[in-house]
Amino acid sequence: MKQFGVLVVDDSAFMRRAVSHLLESDPQFTVVGIARNGVEAVEKVQRLKPDLVTMDVEMPELDGIKALQEIMKIAPLPVIMLSSHTGEGAKETLQALEYGAVDFFLKDDLLKDSAEHKQKQQEFLLRLKGVLRGKLPTAAPAKKTRVAKEIRKRPGKIELVFIGSSTGGPSALQKILPFFPEDFNVPIVVAQHMPPGFTKPLADRFNTLCQLTVREAEHGMEVKAGTIYIAPSGNQTRLVKREDGIIIFDVRHQGDEQALYKPCIDISLSSAAPLYQDRMLSIILTGMGSDGMKGCGLVKQYHGTVLVEAEESCIVYGMPKAVYEAGFADGQYEITKMFQQIMSLV
Repeated sequence: MKQFGVLVVDDSAFMRRAVSHLLESDPQFTVVGIARNGVEAVEKVQRLKPDLVTMDVEMPELDGIKALQEIMKIAPLPVIMLSSHTGEGAKETLQALEYGAVDFFLKDDLLKDSAEHKQKQQEFLLRLKGVLRGKLPTAAPAKKTRVAKEIRKRPGKIELVFIGSSTGGPSALQKILPFFPEDFNVPIVVAQHMPPGFTKPLADRFNTLCQLTVREAEHGMEVKAGTIYIAPSGNQTRLVKREDGIIIFDVRHQGDEQALYKPCIDISLSSAAPLYQDRMLSIILTGMGSDGMKGCGLVKQYHGTVLVEAEESCIVYGMPKAVYEAGFADGQYEITKMFQQIMSLV
């Protein structure tokens, strides 16, 4: 059995011990070193050559964001950010994902001793293994991007574009969402697996990068063309049709307690497919597991179109693979080619 060496970076001795103990509870991980700040992290990455780094966001001397940037310049490797559950922590964590971090976890989820948190700790270990089998993300320019006229929207019957993503998703989304032109007349709904409190900063961030308006979806909000909606974390987001024929978001915390993710891509897709039928385009991007597979099956039952991200560009080729192997994908494309494929169908 291959062992993966991990460098644990945190300015808290308690947190270093807790993360190290969790990692070494799995025989596939060994902690090859610890670092108390970003300066030590950069030095030890070069000297110890770990397979993966867990990186605290807030540290003295050199914080996790700056350390990540240095590491990605001199010795790129998978970096997992460990974040506090605060508004500022969310903002900095999303910035880290733009700079090349492959995933992030909340510290609280790794420390508490409840059954729910035990499940999250196991998910942490599984996602680390998935990342180690995957690929490093490539940074996308964090600026508004104009689209060449030859790939601007073409007439079609698509009335909803739905995008589902998980591990590696924010980086992948940045290679798609900013390219939609300001006169794009189809609503876009994005379900990205994230802890509660992170999707609003994600929507705010993309709103500064995109030519379309980007909003976190709210209960009762009308689904309008030319807007990108981010499904809120901690809730399930469905699309429902009112008596007057207007389609709105039904966002609820309760219900479907068996669902592993909030938002759950399968739940959102299953509500949208009967409403849009053959006028729906579903895209499944990088992520671990199989969320989205059942929903895409329903999209195909209603004669909608399904695209998935190709293994070559996925950080974790899990969700797209599940859809592709189930026979629900109409096409499989690397992330840099996905936008053109969307535009060819809309």
